[in-house]
Amino acid sequence: MQPKTLLAGVAGLALCAGFTVATEAREIPALADLEGSGEDGFWEYYEVTDEDNLATFQAIVGEPGEAMANPPSEPVKIAFIYPSQDVSDFWLRNYQAMMKRLEEIGLPAVDTQYASDVGDHVIQATYTDQVEQEDFDYVVFGPTELRVQQDNIKRLIDKPDTEVIVWNFTVVPQEWGSAQPLAYLSFSHLAGALIMCDYVLENLGTEGTMALVRGIPGAIDDQRSGGFKECVTSQSNWEVAYEHYGDFERERGYTGTQQILQAYPEVELIHNANTAMAMGSISAVQEAGSDVKVTAWGGTGDELEALRHGELWATPMRMSDDVGVATAEVVRAHVEGRTDDIPLVILGRITIVSGETGADVVDAMEREAFRYTGIGTLER
Repeated sequence: MQPKTLLAGVAGLALCAGFTVATEAREIPALADLEGSGEDGFWEYYEVTDEDNLATFQAIVGEPGEAMANPPSEPVKIAFIYPSQDVSDFWLRNYQAMMKRLEEIGLPAVDTQYASDVGDHVIQATYTDQVEQEDFDYVVFGPTELRVQQDNIKRLIDKPDTEVIVWNFTVVPQEWGSAQPLAYLSFSHLAGALIMCDYVLENLGTEGTMALVRGIPGAIDDQRSGGFKECVTSQSNWEVAYEHYGDFERERGYTGTQQILQAYPEVELIHNANTAMAMGSISAVQEAGSDVKVTAWGGTGDELEALRHGELWATPMRMSDDVGVATAEVVRAHVEGRTDDIPLVILGRITIVSGETGADVVDAMEREAFRYTGIGTLER
């Protein structure tokens, strides 16, 4: 079976309605016209991103980097506040792909990393205090959760002579109005949820019982878990037996799956909202000798190995290096004074891969996904 692919132009799913907003530097007056949109306090990516602008930018990301004609004489200074200690290698791959792309295009840069685990809300606030006192040209912020870190990110947005780039979110806080970061870069959690939903309905039918191992309450889990649940239950007769919050942690994915298997033996599918919880879920399923199907999120190196060993049923696979490469191109465009070329929200490509996807197809996709950071589990 060939994988279903969500190409970079996924914004067209919603932008076909005709709504586009042209970005004007990072002060975006047109956002004021969206008053009342987004009941949860966020604008969705398709409400604030011009489809043509996004497609043009993504085409650049998908090609080899072109050397800058007039690179700066002094290196740009970049701070990274991000949960690079997470089990998922998503964060470190973003960083590595970005730095290698900057090197490829000849843009000199020096970086300072402020690492945390995925649930370390407090330490990210402490890092914000430190970065606020330092002299950085760019701050790449990978929030533990956007709502939790919203005030800290805004403090850095308001810092003179500093540009903020937000990773792993494609929703835009309405509270910030027209004063936004330079860009939001991620894979659309909602779009990934919807193609995972389609894959389940096409391959498992329209009736069944599933359980969800959710992450941390907030924007990411609302889209990954909530979007998947809403799509499946609204379009079929699938029932949700149980929802367990695993805080995006492997151990809690393991214990949550144990509880599901013991209390709800009728469950046929366990949907996990990230790599770490999925790895824990797989361990629990193997120990129990169960044949329940397990899904993951992201197509990281660990997930692909689990697919090859028949331990994982399916996952939305990100073309992983897209986010890091795009971040480098955002910095380049800003340095060259082409801020108008930067979409406010930039999406990477997502493709469903499963145990039924041919090995040659998976291998080709893997080479594309990890074209800068290398195939296989990332060494730390």
